[in-house]
Amino acid sequence: MSADEKLLLVGDNPFLGVSHLSQERAKARGSDVTTADHAAELVSISFNNGADGFLFSIGELSLSVLNTLRKREDAASKSLLAIAPWSFEYVRAAVRLGGLPGLAGEVSRRVVRSRNIYAVLQGARGALSNDIGALFKAYMSYEVSRVRSAAGRDARLESLLLHEIVTDMALGFDMEWMFRAHVDANRRAGTKPGYNTRNLPLLVAKLREWGISLDGSVIAAPFNAEGFQMCPSMQECEAVLAELGSSEVIAFSILAAGHLNYSDAIEYVAELPNLRGAVVGVSKPEHARSTFGDLRRSFERAAAS
Repeated sequence: MSADEKLLLVGDNPFLGVSHLSQERAKARGSDVTTADHAAELVSISFNNGADGFLFSIGELSLSVLNTLRKREDAASKSLLAIAPWSFEYVRAAVRLGGLPGLAGEVSRRVVRSRNIYAVLQGARGALSNDIGALFKAYMSYEVSRVRSAAGRDARLESLLLHEIVTDMALGFDMEWMFRAHVDANRRAGTKPGYNTRNLPLLVAKLREWGISLDGSVIAAPFNAEGFQMCPSMQECEAVLAELGSSEVIAFSILAAGHLNYSDAIEYVAELPNLRGAVVGVSKPEHARSTFGDLRRSFERAAAS
């Protein structure tokens, strides 16, 4: 894969006040980055300086960012990769609404208000027949409709990814039905099935055990020169990546939550085989202007060597 074909994505963690190292680091970024207008500006700057797309968890902030980008026509040709469900949003909602029953009722009301006929009918069928797979597909259809409503019907939504907490929990509990329902939901939406995970070897092993094809799927997983968050080990993750030629693997946490400088971090991911691209969050305009050009040049040097 040539350097020009690498997919360089701007991530939304800084906009959500998320740091994989500490809450103090997240707070130090300031509150401006968590406003929709400022976040949209950073994404626009990233697009203008080499980013090919946006990887985001589906929530009110990211939908506001997409709406702003649509009005500016800044994302018309860019790749959008959406992660659902955004677990943190639903945990907070569950606390506010009195637990899982309250959350389920609120999500059901949102699905009905969305006027997504498929989601409503599929959800009703799932509720009547106690088919949890049908309920899951109804929910994912609702999330896709939220993205397309905010970004515009012509937006390039390439993949719907399972959130890492859901992916890794479902792997741990052998929830094969969820992965099959997820593949079906993506097939209906015309998108690639995607998985966000901290344990790439386990994901690949389980999907192969269940006979669920990895061909054409998108996998977001941590890759960095320190092995940070690479479970069960850096060596095992690298070994699995080396034989995953039919999947599109996107590296995240390439800076190891700030432990690595850009040059060392980029040099490592640029040399990895079968890597489709990388996602990096930016919290300042100067980061947005420099990061993606540096990444592209590093991939070019690796391809030429």
